Amino acid sequence: MRRAVRIFGTALLFLIVGLCLAAVCVPPFLDRVYYQGPVSAHFDGARFFNPDDAPGRPAARFSPARLIRFLARSGRAPWPEKVAVPRGYPPAEATPCPPMRGAVVENWGRCSAQVDPFAMWVTWIGHATALVQANGVSILTDPIWSERTGPLVFGPKRVREPGIRLDDLPKIDLILISHAHWDHLDLPTLKALWERDKPLIVTGLGNDTILRKAGIPAQAHDWGGRVAVKPGVEVIVERVHHWSTRWGADRNRALWAGFAVRMPAGNLFFAGDTGWGDGSWVREAARHGPYRLALIPIGAFLPREMMQPSHISPVEAADVFRGVGAAHALGIHWGTFQLSDEAIDAPPLLLAQTLRARGVPADRFRTLEVGRPWAVPPLAPAPARR
Repeated sequence: MRRAVRIFGTALLFLIVGLCLAAVCVPPFLDRVYYQGPVSAHFDGARFFNPDDAPGRPAARFSPARLIRFLARSGRAPWPEKVAVPRGYPPAEATPCPPMRGAVVENWGRCSAQVDPFAMWVTWIGHATALVQANGVSILTDPIWSERTGPLVFGPKRVREPGIRLDDLPKIDLILISHAHWDHLDLPTLKALWERDKPLIVTGLGNDTILRKAGIPAQAHDWGGRVAVKPGVEVIVERVHHWSTRWGADRNRALWAGFAVRMPAGNLFFAGDTGWGDGSWVREAARHGPYRLALIPIGAFLPREMMQPSHISPVEAADVFRGVGAAHALGIHWGTFQLSDEAIDAPPLLLAQTLRARGVPADRFRTLEVGRPWAVPPLAPAPARR
């Protein structure tokens, strides 16, 4: 008995020592340098930061006990294992474009804005992934078709299947990648799309290094950078309030961003993943409008003491909608992977409640089931000056 206790005690001691050594030795191997460049108002020479953060203020305000409960998923609202996803986006041989505008339709094929130069279609595929088609350009935001949001078998598992099968997508011309988190920069999906379509991929500084190592070319730009897609279509990299990492120790080695896409059919704003900060980024993005459509995250917002610095709530999403001056918006970043404590349908319910309280028509800021295309109404013409 004593011998067994000694063996157990020795093994436990080695385990503790090993864990302590790992805590010291492993992080440097998990760090990466994705970007090298001059110091700026949001880059200290090694890592990026939010310029509207107070100096020395932590990224989140919560106790260690609260963090342990969050990591243990204690107090989380139960989610279903799977949500049934009705087929909404048909294969290539489907019917032609419907003539209607401003409606959610069940079937419309791949034609979209190829026929009507003033048309704009959006389909929520799941999480922060949306397909936007206008002026003959097919745009994907933060595409993820993977089953999990992490390496190998780690990370939350998908509850909603993608609203469009990868093989059923039209040819993709432009991909916007907001930051390096696994649920937004999904290398298997991006590799498949690159090999199939060779799209232009635009992202923030440093993320191109991650992509390039996987054999995926990309254009990386600082906030304010501009990229020409085709005549009349331009991408502007926008400041938002977030952070980035893939391995923990590489925190903020790559830049996070939103995007404005300027098009003849109407401008698009994609907020990526963002907290409110001091709200100044919203006013900056508004300068590149008016926006016909904004893609705004509404989920992964509870508990607020942890999520508030990096994820807006549905109430703040309504503030972003008003602040950027968008004519219409689609709520994204909810109901696909359980990343936080709220119930699966809490984001759209709270958003609808907020919009009703503010007198905003429900058809201006929508949430949709995945795979259901929405023909976004055109911008109202500006009133004539007298």
